[in-house]
Amino acid sequence: MKMFGFDAYSPPEIAEKVETVGVAKARLPLLAMTMLGIVAGGFIGLGALYHTLVASDTQLSFVAVHVLGGLAFSLGLILVVIAGAELFTGNNLLVMAWADRKITTSELLRNWSVVYIANALGAIGLAGIVFLSQHGSLNGGAVAAASVKIAAAKTALPFAEAFFKGVLGNLLVCLAIWLALAGRTVSNKILAIVLPISAFVAAVANIALPTCTASPSASSCATTRHPRGLPISPR
Repeated sequence: MKMFGFDAYSPPEIAEKVETVGVAKARLPLLAMTMLGIVAGGFIGLGALYHTLVASDTQLSFVAVHVLGGLAFSLGLILVVIAGAELFTGNNLLVMAWADRKITTSELLRNWSVVYIANALGAIGLAGIVFLSQHGSLNGGAVAAASVKIAAAKTALPFAEAFFKGVLGNLLVCLAIWLALAGRTVSNKILAIVLPISAFVAAVANIALPTCTASPSASSCATTRHPRGLPISPR
């Protein structure tokens, strides 16, 4: 008797896939790992741009901004999963392969270190392109103002609050990756990603939950959009 319908992979099958994929990711050549990490940072940045466009509309209600913004931000992880890239947040799941002794501690830390730095480089690179494209001038400059507001709120968080919000945010991203691995088609994977990631963005008022990749994307864009590089205020 089949326990799981709709042709989705069962939880034990998902766990096996996570470990198999984790081994492959941990043993990628350095250049491939770096380039895929840079691409992932840019992908998440594109989702952040989409979210910021929604957040810049002051006519939307509180709920509409956060729910629609969350749906828009889902683009970032959809691109990572469907197009294929190395995202530090999702790669936290490599710990499953490590716990089962399929990869070594050095392989785990190598992947995390390279991908983390590459993600940041991708986010910063995209921010430079966004600046040169004058994206912030959309909606009468409201898009730039929204970027600065989001980044200022993130950087003003106390350490403990930022840490635990980051844990919650990364938890939701890993859940989205886990659910996406249950799907067999592109549409299955997209549907599995949208709700956890929209919850990730909408869960905290005014800003998305901080994560290791989304925060550099928002902060980099805001830095390039702020006039003369002046200090930014969370208010």
